[in-house]
Amino acid sequence: MMKNEIKFVHTNIVARDWKKLSQFYIDVFGCKPVNPERDLTGPWIDQMTKIADVRITGVHLRLPGYDNGPTLEIFEYNKMQDEDDTPLINRPGFGHIAFHVSNVKAMVERVIAGGGDKYGEIVEKEIKGIGTLTAIYVRDLEGNIISNSAIIL
Repeated sequence: MMKNEIKFVHTNIVARDWKKLSQFYIDVFGCKPVNPERDLTGPWIDQMTKIADVRITGVHLRLPGYDNGPTLEIFEYNKMQDEDDTPLINRPGFGHIAFHVSNVKAMVERVIAGGGDKYGEIVEKEIKGIGTLTAIYVRDLEGNIISNSAIIL
């Protein structure tokens, strides 16, 4: 019997403008592009997505703290669904991406300077057996939710 090995590879965000959104993650969080950029078309991708004549463009970004680990995949489709649903923290589907940072307040300032904004407020909470958690939810420039946190032991 063949063993089925499992390895986490990436998280995907569908962007309205993949170049602008990926630049936000590069500038604010220090993500690094993993070439080649993606430009996916043809019958195979139509079959996989169930979208006729689809074209998907985008990039994978190496996440900070990893040399060869999982990536953040940012894709843009030539055919998009209605954009009337802004991401919310409690809406089913993609919830948020999280980054551990050494200075939460400074990262919030970087997010805002990069075109994002605050979703909530900075909170501090003592977590028994772990330490003091400092955390906030913010939004990237397309409204996707990001958690920034630090734990002081």
